Amino acid sequence: MTYWPRLEHRLAGGQAQVKRKLRWACRKASITLARGGRRSGAVAQRTRQSVLETPSFIQRLIRSVVGTEERVSPERKARNSIALCHALLSERGEVSEAALAREAISAYGELPEAGRALFFDFLASEFAPDLDGLVAAFTSYREQPTPQNLVALQRATEPPRQEMLRRLNTASGATATLVTMRSHLLEGLKTHPEWQAIDADLSHLFTAWFNRGFLRLQRIDWRTSALVLEKLARYEAVHAVAGWRDLHRRLEADRRCFAFFHPALPDDPLIFIEVALTKGISDKVRPLLDLSAPVADPRSADTAVFYSITNCQKGLRGIHFGNMLIKQVAEQLGREFPRLKNFTTLSPVPGFRNWLGTIGKDLGRLDGGRAISDALSRLEDPNWHKNQQLAQQLQTVLVPLCAYYLIRGRQDGEALDPVARFHLGNGALLERVNWLADTSKRGIQQSAGLMVNYLYRLEEVEENHEIYVKEHRVAASRHVSKLARECLLFAQAAKKRAEA
Repeated sequence: MTYWPRLEHRLAGGQAQVKRKLRWACRKASITLARGGRRSGAVAQRTRQSVLETPSFIQRLIRSVVGTEERVSPERKARNSIALCHALLSERGEVSEAALAREAISAYGELPEAGRALFFDFLASEFAPDLDGLVAAFTSYREQPTPQNLVALQRATEPPRQEMLRRLNTASGATATLVTMRSHLLEGLKTHPEWQAIDADLSHLFTAWFNRGFLRLQRIDWRTSALVLEKLARYEAVHAVAGWRDLHRRLEADRRCFAFFHPALPDDPLIFIEVALTKGISDKVRPLLDLSAPVADPRSADTAVFYSITNCQKGLRGIHFGNMLIKQVAEQLGREFPRLKNFTTLSPVPGFRNWLGTIGKDLGRLDGGRAISDALSRLEDPNWHKNQQLAQQLQTVLVPLCAYYLIRGRQDGEALDPVARFHLGNGALLERVNWLADTSKRGIQQSAGLMVNYLYRLEEVEENHEIYVKEHRVAASRHVSKLARECLLFAQAAKKRAEA
């Protein structure tokens, strides 16, 4: 057994008494396992399993030599958890590896918040690639770029952390824990940039583990298990579900809900999409959410409105399922209802109000800009949209600004608005900006009540995607493009481009 010395090294610290106790405990455990190894066949296997699979065997070994005060210390707990990870990485037997993986997963689950931060610190520093080995492999490949040296370089660049995470994933339920681990990591990533390497490793592994080939598309209806329905209501991030009656209406005959599931998370959706089957493209969300609205015959619909798309797992942020989900749902709906000719969204513009707060100086320098700035100041009243005269005045200001924001707003070449970035990257067309389409509190605060139709023409999706990715150009309808040109900021941007 190769992990006993590793445990001794990690847990002993600088205390001689602890060191002696741990050495004795490790030696005793090794003797027990060795005796089991000298026996033959099934007897040896049962002996090894009885030692390694006794509940919390490794943890009890640790606790037998670590004092109570040390056990409750977040740093000690983090070090114990890291010790199990080191042990797991050095283990070669399948039985003992599975047992260690279970222990390590359990130990991480018991860490307090402070202990998790220390765990990530240790994970970043102690499981990084070997710098000397990496330099040597790179030098060899540069001098002799053979396939063998390339393989050696690839192995040298992969941090031991990735293999350790793969081994952790052999434990039952470990995938869910690793997804949760990344959600914890992302919460502290801004203040701990040194954790970015861990995030890169987890993202790399999740991209492979959550490959489309492993995902299962499932329609969710009222016959779906209550466990999944409850999670659907809890995860909904666009339009909150107001109880079981609301959820039931969203699953009626003229509605559809689809989700991607993974075999490792069979009762936990990764992402889901809610669809309304309507006549014509919807320009307001309230009728789609109205509990008293009559149930229409879905066979008479000509439009599928994707009015809510929710990523359920924070730990899978950046792992792209949405593009695959929208395309597959559109194809499935098209087969079920051949009369459908429009596949469109009714989407919020969540970054619009924040952006409006950043353009005041630019507007102030333009002719007529001061009047627009004054009009925008009226948005501070949360009930501005209930004043018909004020709403009409703001409509002439906000709609062109929103069109400009969606087409011209950029951050690192990408669309500034996160929802626009998602749909445009998936190959959608920016079809229409809808005035006061969502007058809920959240809709007014984030989007000034505006919503957008992104149109998915399946035959144009690939072309639109290429235009956006390669040229950073937004595929937009003539109407929305015209609105953007009417914005005062458009003329200012055109002048700057001409001067450049």
